Amino acid sequence: MSPRDTGSDQPGRPANRFAEYGPPRRVEGGLRARSTRGAIGTSWWSRRFLEVLESFALGTRLTRGRSYARAGQVLRLDVTPGEVTAAVQGSRSRPYEVRITLAPFPATLWARVEEELAAQAFFSARLLAGDLPAELEELFVAAGAPLFPVGLAELGQWCSCPDGAVPCKHLAATFYLLAEAFDADPFALLHWRGRGRDELLDRLRVRRGGAAAVPERSDSDEVSSAPVTGAARSVAGLPPASLADAVDRFWSSPVPLPDRPPTLATGTELLLRQLGAPAPAIGGPGLVERLRRAYRRLGEQGTG
Repeated sequence: MSPRDTGSDQPGRPANRFAEYGPPRRVEGGLRARSTRGAIGTSWWSRRFLEVLESFALGTRLTRGRSYARAGQVLRLDVTPGEVTAAVQGSRSRPYEVRITLAPFPATLWARVEEELAAQAFFSARLLAGDLPAELEELFVAAGAPLFPVGLAELGQWCSCPDGAVPCKHLAATFYLLAEAFDADPFALLHWRGRGRDELLDRLRVRRGGAAAVPERSDSDEVSSAPVTGAARSVAGLPPASLADAVDRFWSSPVPLPDRPPTLATGTELLLRQLGAPAPAIGGPGLVERLRRAYRRLGEQGTG
């Protein structure tokens, strides 16, 4: 694998040399992007991730890998704390190895974030439901841990192909498939930053008082082996005579729900982040950046 410097071509490796190798080899069973046309990414967090990459002036370079992502050229994609690895089939017989790194948050910083998350039932309820609320990004920023990279230097990009451009087609295809992986499992983004789904949810439950204990059962107990749901927790451990008293609690939520929407100090850019980049015909990511600067100036004038 040949490491490359993020943001610049490798010395002695002209980017156009890659054209000598022809079209990619067709593969079967690759990871094919669900999007067949237009923009890739449906959730706010995946669109925000691609928007951040485009803000690093990678927009035109990213499009080089869109056809690879949609053709199923990515054979493997793995997300681990601080690192994403992939195998992408190019023009050679052997797939290229790709690696994208982003430093995970240290344990002390995650502890601060978890404390903030647990302090508001809104976040616990949404995360336990498998959703990342848009306000989550603001919370991470306020905790001194931006969820998305704030500069290109934070991302390490490596590919074993001979193309000197960064990102090459294989890296770009991996970015697109990574965004769709975030769509399928929003916790993959948090896992990349150092906290897996189970560990994070367990820590939130502990900080909010812990989940209801479920008694152990013997092999002779005639009960289903299916996972214990929120409704099951409401009646777990009750003697048969008390089941009638638990009817009112049968459909209750396993976690406390907020009495009112959360109150967060949000900046003027939150709406732009939720809407995503406009179409190229009306300005694309460049328009977003101009609006962001204008909103920031308006906010400063309003508080001045």
